[in-house]
Amino acid sequence: MGAKQSAASRRVNESARAALADLLLSEFSDPRLELITVTDVRVSKDRSMATVLVSSSPGQYEDTLAGLESAKGRLRTLLGKELGWRVTPELRFVIDIGVDHAQEIDAFLKGGSS
Repeated sequence: MGAKQSAASRRVNESARAALADLLLSEFSDPRLELITVTDVRVSKDRSMATVLVSSSPGQYEDTLAGLESAKGRLRTLLGKELGWRVTPELRFVIDIGVDHAQEIDAFLKGGSS
């Protein structure tokens, strides 16, 4: 079927993204998780797996992933309560370098074109 998403799957993904972003902001005090943004969540059709894309400062990728891995169990438990789905997905975290790449291009275009 390709990369096309239905309206229902977009709603599921956005619900998970918003819930994860809120939980990371309100429930965790780990300094490794302070300056991250949940940019997207892709939940599998059976809701057993969620790939969570996050952005952070380029020099903080390893710390960010380590912080997320250490928070994964509690985060999944809280997410299950928040969403109320029959199945709470396993969480897999991926750094979204597209955000950093876009910022680099923007900085280059602003300062690099004479």
